[in-house]
Amino acid sequence: MRAPVVATKVLRDPVELRPEPKSEPKPELGDLRFSKRLAGGQTIVYAGEILESWTSRAGWWLAQAARLIGGPLPLTRDAQVRSARVPTTRLASVVTVTEDMASGGQIWTRLYARRKGFPQVIHSSKRFAGPTGLEEYVGRGIGMTLTIYAREGALVFRSKNYFLELFGRRLFLPAWLTPGTLYVTHAELPDGKFSFTLQIFHPRFGLLLRQMAIFREIAS
Repeated sequence: MRAPVVATKVLRDPVELRPEPKSEPKPELGDLRFSKRLAGGQTIVYAGEILESWTSRAGWWLAQAARLIGGPLPLTRDAQVRSARVPTTRLASVVTVTEDMASGGQIWTRLYARRKGFPQVIHSSKRFAGPTGLEEYVGRGIGMTLTIYAREGALVFRSKNYFLELFGRRLFLPAWLTPGTLYVTHAELPDGKFSFTLQIFHPRFGLLLRQMAIFREIAS
């Protein structure tokens, strides 16, 4: 019972209220769960459950609009069922990470169960390139550069710039054309588990989206 409590505390910590440290992540954090590197072509599988999947009204419209580029954002607005008769249940999730031998990056596939219909599947590619040394592509030439830093035993990935690759050229998008700042936080938990938090903050509309989950490695 203690692990979910700890996870909720870690995941709800508002990362936007703390400035990004100038120092680089500690070496021992460079291999933290989702962030660890694999041998070329190998795949690792993580299984878990969604604690919360929340969007504001503006965030819901953002997730729907993002379906035009492959649907990289969670579409489920409430991952839990609350009832006086039925205990709270959570939706399952599976994440696979495959080392891409061609690009030297990683291919991520995220599967989110839903109450009705087929699960949602999200694909993205992380590459160790660009001005910050780390980029993520989400589809249709859209991607973002990422910065990474350590905070209280966790790794925080923060979007820096969004870009569009078109006809072999890269165009950086102005701030008003972006959804805001994206944060992904990975934190260690007891019993070999770890937490995953995705949040997007807009300078005008505030918190647009928050997804919180707990995972554990099941195969590699």
